[in-house]
Amino acid sequence: MKKTAAVVDFGTSKIVTLVAESGSYHRCDIIGAGTVPYDGFMDGEWNAPTLVSQAIQDSIAEAEAQSHRRIREVYVGVPGEFSRVYVIETQVQLQGADPRVTPADVERVFIQATEEVQPLRGAIIHRSPAWFMVDEGKKTMEPVDMKGSTLRAMVSFIVADQFFLNDVSNRMAQLGLTVKGFYSTPMGEALLFLTPEDRDRTAVLVDVGYLSTEVMTVEGDALIFHKVLPVGGAHITLDLVTGLEAPMAQCEQIKRGYVFNTSGEDKQEAAEGGEAFTHEQVARVLEPRVDEIAEMIQDCIDHSGVRLGSWSNIYLTGGGIAPMNGGRVYLSNQLGRAVRQPAAKTAKLNSPIYSSALGLVDLVFETLESSEEENSLLGKASSFFQKLLGK
Repeated sequence: MKKTAAVVDFGTSKIVTLVAESGSYHRCDIIGAGTVPYDGFMDGEWNAPTLVSQAIQDSIAEAEAQSHRRIREVYVGVPGEFSRVYVIETQVQLQGADPRVTPADVERVFIQATEEVQPLRGAIIHRSPAWFMVDEGKKTMEPVDMKGSTLRAMVSFIVADQFFLNDVSNRMAQLGLTVKGFYSTPMGEALLFLTPEDRDRTAVLVDVGYLSTEVMTVEGDALIFHKVLPVGGAHITLDLVTGLEAPMAQCEQIKRGYVFNTSGEDKQEAAEGGEAFTHEQVARVLEPRVDEIAEMIQDCIDHSGVRLGSWSNIYLTGGGIAPMNGGRVYLSNQLGRAVRQPAAKTAKLNSPIYSSALGLVDLVFETLESSEEENSLLGKASSFFQKLLGK
């Protein structure tokens, strides 16, 4: 029997509601989408709190119209702005005359990590392993039956702010909607767009959005570092407004049409009737801000405490820089490291601006596949853990 779920993603400039149905060949198919612009959030607060509920309602109504489904239950993504990542390394001693790792040992190390991370402000919405290690052996994601004396593990916990959980639950209730679960948006995006091979080598996903930039480092099945930088695509546009003395709408179009790594006196025509600017005029204003964003990303990676290897890849997504012509290559040059574009995961909504929403949908359906029992606050403990722990 096919499952249908509605997922609500809160971005910094838009609310996206996707209605998805479990597919025959793919995990799920998008059958309806509602995208509504709003004022977003900064510093853990809504920028225009009185307008959020209407934006949610409009987004859901649009998704209902497209999918021909009535939405009464939703799964909600918790943005990185409203969550924190905690990483715990712990170990347990293996027992018996011929000690080998059992599912019970994995459960013990998992429980011990949970105890060590307490107490927390907020609710754990995701917990998963970055790696296991038996004695001083190699890192692995499948330690069961390995022989040794000690099982070590790195476990990641993503904790959502209670304000966001309560506020969104209340808003949904007022709209006649029930929240079936809260899920980590950054985690969903990372798991969908970073391959297992990339994650085994430790990978970085950079999402440059409208008002902020998220830097995520992933190892194994875990988000082991996450930071929100207070700068995004809107800041590039605002610089153009000031530097070119042009209207916001025109500058947004100039930014979208800008081509990196070119030169000349070609005109940047923003809109019919709008003032034209040379490439050099635009570059003098636009590129310093992109350089600043690149410097902040590099500083974030350097001080993350995570060591990247020569095989570690960096991927770029989000609507701030990724859709700009040559933006990814320009960022690569600034970082001194190849920056890749994640492979498209769906024929629909394959623009970088929908990456977080698509990752959220995939995470929800993976959870539904892993367990028929849904937990409205615990999200996903990873299918690997669920299988080992008999859940």
